[in-house]
Amino acid sequence: MKRSNFLKSLCTVFLGTTLLVGCSGGNTAPESSKPAENAEANTGAANEGGGEIDAKIGAVFILSGSSAAYGEAQRNGVDLAVAELNEANKGKLKLEVQYEDTGGKKESAINAVNKLVNDEKVVGIIGPTLSGEMFAAGPVANEAEIPIFGVSNTVEGINDIGEFVFRNSLPESIAVPTAMKAANDKMHFKTAALLYASNDDFSVSGYKTMKKTAEEMGLQILGEASFAVGDVDFSAQLTKVKELNPDVLLVSALYKEGSLVVKKARELGIQSTILGGNGFNNPKVFEIAGPAAEGLIVATPFSPEKQDDKVQAFVKAYEAKYGSKPDQFAAQAYDGIYIIAQSLLQAGKADRQVLRDELAKLKDFQGVSGKLSFDENRNPIGDAVVVVAKDGKYVPFE
Repeated sequence: MKRSNFLKSLCTVFLGTTLLVGCSGGNTAPESSKPAENAEANTGAANEGGGEIDAKIGAVFILSGSSAAYGEAQRNGVDLAVAELNEANKGKLKLEVQYEDTGGKKESAINAVNKLVNDEKVVGIIGPTLSGEMFAAGPVANEAEIPIFGVSNTVEGINDIGEFVFRNSLPESIAVPTAMKAANDKMHFKTAALLYASNDDFSVSGYKTMKKTAEEMGLQILGEASFAVGDVDFSAQLTKVKELNPDVLLVSALYKEGSLVVKKARELGIQSTILGGNGFNNPKVFEIAGPAAEGLIVATPFSPEKQDDKVQAFVKAYEAKYGSKPDQFAAQAYDGIYIIAQSLLQAGKADRQVLRDELAKLKDFQGVSGKLSFDENRNPIGDAVVVVAKDGKYVPFE
């Protein structure tokens, strides 16, 4: 591959990128109540070279601002995984993580990736948190030929950025239809209305998927309305929805605005089933929306309520360390580090190109967020779980 210099990379990002708002081996995640005891087995083959691999990983997350709950959960998942892996692989692998906070801003994500690539000399990057940030900063990593691994990017086209871009987060095109069809099979919707954030990549992508799926299901779309990230008053949009009285209200938003929409909808007396996108997969939803969240339906690759040995071992370790249950964002970040560690051990050295090639071979990785493989375009192949809000938590939708 032809390597471009830094100035070309920077120009490519600012001039050529549309800045919109917005893994080999069948290895497994920990099964015991002490995940570190099994962490060596979860990383695949041992380092063939015999020496310890010192690998510095960059992490680009939202750690401040209105969407910080996503990044905080991701950092927790990464820290837990790194502690387990370093303990289990002494003498073989030592991971170090360099965190960079974007505050949810695309420009900050670009600066963070540039710093990690050029100053920190990391072997790979995990993040950034939002899809819009990945569309902005992903090209920087790709031009520098350094693997960048999204653990919460669900918008279509992420992997089209380039062959050094990976993600283990299921796209909305899989998760949303799964939730909508499961809910429809039980509730038999005839009409729908849509509400979404029009200045956020993720929310717009989810809205388009919701609308397309509703049309394919034969639902009559009574109306749709939009708002902006940062809005706090949704009375006008929801008053219209109340007049339309749809069977299901489809909401595509990040957790803060989405939770406020749900809360206001119930305050206005809207009785429609509310179905949300991936942005609702955060405990903050229950803190913000309160009892109004009851009955909210979403799809996720991870549920802390799933009765699976691997999942429950992770939940127990996470709760012991952080005092709360993990969400999807923590789980996918945790799995992401395990996948990177597995690939580094199989590579036998901390080399960007070799790491990229090993990541591309991922097949049947059994993580806490389910079984995962990559297709030929490094997109995740996996299944979504449909959950419903009940008594302040998400439980399997049945």
